Amino acid sequence: MFSSLFLILCASTVSALSSNLTLIEKYGPNPRNVSMYIYVPKNLAPKPAIMVVPHWCHGTAQDAFNGRPYASLGDRYGFISIYPDSPNTVDKCWDVSSNQSLTHNGGGDALGIVSMVRWTIEKYGADKDRVFVTGTSSGAMMTNVLLGSYPDVFAAGSAWAGVAFGCFAGDGFDVWSDACATGKIVKNGTEWAKMVHNAYPGYSGFRPKLQVFHGTVDNALYPQNLQEEIKQWTTVFELKNSMVATTENTPLAGWTRYRYGAKFEAYSAAGVDHNIPNQADVVMDWFDLKCTSGACYSRRS
Repeated sequence: MFSSLFLILCASTVSALSSNLTLIEKYGPNPRNVSMYIYVPKNLAPKPAIMVVPHWCHGTAQDAFNGRPYASLGDRYGFISIYPDSPNTVDKCWDVSSNQSLTHNGGGDALGIVSMVRWTIEKYGADKDRVFVTGTSSGAMMTNVLLGSYPDVFAAGSAWAGVAFGCFAGDGFDVWSDACATGKIVKNGTEWAKMVHNAYPGYSGFRPKLQVFHGTVDNALYPQNLQEEIKQWTTVFELKNSMVATTENTPLAGWTRYRYGAKFEAYSAAGVDHNIPNQADVVMDWFDLKCTSGACYSRRS
């Protein structure tokens, strides 16, 4: 639950923006009728970066727009933000289960979101090598899915309280996997990595980097899911689970960062439940979105 003060602050921030959240009705292949909302700042950077912000279950694109500061940060740093809206009318969770979403150009919600990115690149001359995605809960699950199914599109992701790519895999679009949610789906790194590689057979190009976050008392998506994400992505990145650095009390007291090379880092938040507090500065730094020079992080890096 958001406090009344938080809502007032969000309303104040939104009212001070240079532009408006805009619905785009036609933007490319969209088999599941995912709705596209976009925020384009008045003053765009040359070849602007793109940030995709999929909402959480029971949320909407408007909720993500209001509840995250990325539109105002886009005003400051000149990047575009996209806010997809789930077509799932039951609980507004994302399709992170279907074979379509878990396959490159296969369809599902994932293809609809990627079509938004492709449309935005063409419409605004955005930098195709600086496309990022961040989400919480179901949005974090979609972040994992997009990086797994479309490594050729994204430069990096930041997933808050999600699950590994394919953990919710099932027969249908709107599948809820209680086994995954409660941490009962446990695989080794090779098994998890195979699911990612099977999403785009034969792909051997750039892999977007990823940071993941999870509370130690999350009782909606159990903390074991953080361990499964770690096993999956350290194997995909061929890091062999060898930890490079551990930093305690960052970015908040009781949070611990485990950094595995330059491509992957995981945060464990002690005493935090599923309502994990997003840290926009950490996301911005990971994506290098405060950068305004030609040496900004990108797929070219």
